[in-house]
Amino acid sequence: MSKSLRLSEKWFRRGLWLVALVFASFLIGLGSTVVGDLPQVERVRGIDDFIDLPAAEPLRDTIKASEAAELQASRDLDQIRLQLNAAQQASANARETFGNWIATRRATAQPDQDTELIARTKALDAFKQREGAVQRQVNAQQKIMLDARQAEQRARTTLAELERDAQVKLDAEYRRIELRVFAYRLALTLPLLVVAGWLFAKKRKSTYWPFVWGFIFFALFAFFVELVPYLPSYGGYVRYVVGIVLTVLVGRYAIVALNAYLARQKLAEQQPDQVRREELSYDVALARLGKGVCPGCERPVDLKNGEIDFCPHCGIGLFDHCGQCESRKSAFSKFCHACGTSAHAVAGGGTAPA
Repeated sequence: MSKSLRLSEKWFRRGLWLVALVFASFLIGLGSTVVGDLPQVERVRGIDDFIDLPAAEPLRDTIKASEAAELQASRDLDQIRLQLNAAQQASANARETFGNWIATRRATAQPDQDTELIARTKALDAFKQREGAVQRQVNAQQKIMLDARQAEQRARTTLAELERDAQVKLDAEYRRIELRVFAYRLALTLPLLVVAGWLFAKKRKSTYWPFVWGFIFFALFAFFVELVPYLPSYGGYVRYVVGIVLTVLVGRYAIVALNAYLARQKLAEQQPDQVRREELSYDVALARLGKGVCPGCERPVDLKNGEIDFCPHCGIGLFDHCGQCESRKSAFSKFCHACGTSAHAVAGGGTAPA
């Protein structure tokens, strides 16, 4: 149809399409903001909302206390191990010194050294006792750590069972929230689609068509971008079912529209040639002729063949002759291209210009 438009009209139409796109972009921005805020109407849920708190809180306290006890025992154990290392080193040094002294005593065999032998033996026993006492402290701290770790493990095992049960309930609640948010999206989107469908059917060729098409673009964006990607899955059943339903609806609409179009075409082909040409819009006729098809039945016609004046498929007149200069011209032209005579004036008996 663009070939039949005036140059200025083409640019005006392009500008109006730009208006439609800009209008749609602002509507899309507003709609995306509204849809993005929809999840905020639902309270954020956590696992504590579904867990048995009277049973879980003591377990969590036990875990915290066990962790603290294990940490403190580990720190104390590090200090005691240092003491044990020092006691073991002192005991080893004492044994080495005692061994050297015993070897010297055997070499000299002096009886007056018996008293010193007893003293040294007692000192060595004291070192050994000190080492044993520190070792017992090490064992005690290790037992404290083991008890704390086992208590923590038991509490964690029991708490994990409670959390698993709560997680199942939380997941179910998330699915319900997801379904409710989708219902909110659907409640916003479906009216937009209904209004867009009505505008497309009734107002797409009206004076304010840029706003009509802008709203239609916005409704399609809201449906395919803001609604369809958030369809609940449930194993894919919902998505496939919705896809089947949409395909059936669109297919049925296309089939009904095609049959209605063919019925109109058959009815139109039964009308007289003059009536059919008068019912055709001038711009539509020129657009179809520019595509090399019959304006009446839209079947291909060799318009370059100078011997074809009527459509061989539906019989509508494609070319006639000017009543003033007898030049062959398009039957849909308003003026003769050779002499400029108005086709309507000549057809109605008017006087042609000299």
